[in-house]
Amino acid sequence: MPHTRPTITHFIIDEQRRIGGTGAFTSLLADVVTACKMIGSQVNRGALVGVQGIADTENVQGEVQKKLDVLSNEIMLRASVVGGHFAAMASEEMEDVHPIPEGYPRGHYLLVFDPLDGSSNIDVNISVGTIFSILRCPEGVEHPTAADFLQPGARQVCAGYALYGSSTMMVLTTGQGVNGFTLDHAVGEFVLTHPNLRIPAATDEFAINASREPLWEPPVRRYVEECTAGALGPRAKKFNMRWVASMVAEVHRILIRGGVFLYPTDSELAGKGGKLRLLYEGNPMAMIVEQAGGMASTGRRRIMEVEPQGLHQRVPVILGSSDEVRRLIDYHREWDAANPAAA
Repeated sequence: MPHTRPTITHFIIDEQRRIGGTGAFTSLLADVVTACKMIGSQVNRGALVGVQGIADTENVQGEVQKKLDVLSNEIMLRASVVGGHFAAMASEEMEDVHPIPEGYPRGHYLLVFDPLDGSSNIDVNISVGTIFSILRCPEGVEHPTAADFLQPGARQVCAGYALYGSSTMMVLTTGQGVNGFTLDHAVGEFVLTHPNLRIPAATDEFAINASREPLWEPPVRRYVEECTAGALGPRAKKFNMRWVASMVAEVHRILIRGGVFLYPTDSELAGKGGKLRLLYEGNPMAMIVEQAGGMASTGRRRIMEVEPQGLHQRVPVILGSSDEVRRLIDYHREWDAANPAAA
């Protein structure tokens, strides 16, 4: 029965006691959870409260913002400042670090977040979400700068996302596996509904933006052509292709039933490094996927070993069921070996 399941707060407290931590981390996560509840409420009410549509502004990436992009960013910043557990925050929607204002207490952690992933889907009522990552603030740093956030994903303390879909869910890892919590609106709490999520190693499902096919590198084209060839192709197996254009939704599907997600580099994205942001999307999703038994790679190296060079650095992303990710890594390795000049 739902009332016998632990809430996310109780679950985190138990985890904290198990590792001998202090109460600060529980309170810190409670602030993030509260912000996600507030964002989810706004997403669910949508046109009823006039938050759909364009905001007539652009973010640091030069992308046109939705009203909910702006509102979600403000909600997350406010919750993080007031709680007093963070030393600074960085958001995909802002050019630079957001410091803790004078007069507010400062904590020992850094928050990195994408306030509303997949926001292009808002007006058509398709699942969107919030992605977040928590890092330790370097010792002795009272006023963090961008350089303090440039930590490889392997140093993340916690990563998670909230999914605003047919139900609102929170998926979380603190480095001890992955657990999913569903928001019970009757009591206003996330409760544990998906303990110890595991991604199956084998899959017959992949997700990629097929409209970019003319721009793909040969290893990616080889992989997709083999999958779409079906039972008569070299894989002798039928595959299904999916694409939602919301990374949270794509990763959640993989956590529940397996699959592989690809947003690789291509001839248009190569100069930018890729499409997805390392700190806000690549690293937190890589941590979640790896903790659930999957793999996350750029095609040429483990995502969480990439050394960040900037707050808004982009990377290719290939993640999900380990058998398929390994195959894609092998295809990249074979291509690079045969074409060293191109690699």
